[in-house]
Amino acid sequence: MSWNRTLGGFAALNGAMAVAVGAFAAHGAGPQIKTLLTTGASYQLVHALLGLICAVWPGAPRLVRIAGWLAVAGGLIFCVSLSLIGALAMPALGAVAPIGGVLMIAAWLTIALAAFRSSSVND
Repeated sequence: MSWNRTLGGFAALNGAMAVAVGAFAAHGAGPQIKTLLTTGASYQLVHALLGLICAVWPGAPRLVRIAGWLAVAGGLIFCVSLSLIGALAMPALGAVAPIGGVLMIAAWLTIALAAFRSSSVND
């Protein structure tokens, strides 16, 4: 099987970071930042998985690879910005979190576009 190793590696690192942030939220974070960390970790983990799926997608069209990168970049930006807002009291990063959210939404829409443009014989 052919796969995009760079995207797969980045997605896997995102997954690891999401688990670490989630564990910290569950066991070490104060109640005031627990929700921010948990939300960020959850979204990052889901989008790390989407990135990994895009990395191993057999015969992935260009749109699928783009969607994978949008997913992992969006998940990372979203999680890091929420983590910094909570852990370091940097409320200005509240303007950055939506960028990650837009990238994650764009990833899903790009997957939808790739699916509708598919010319598979199994349609």
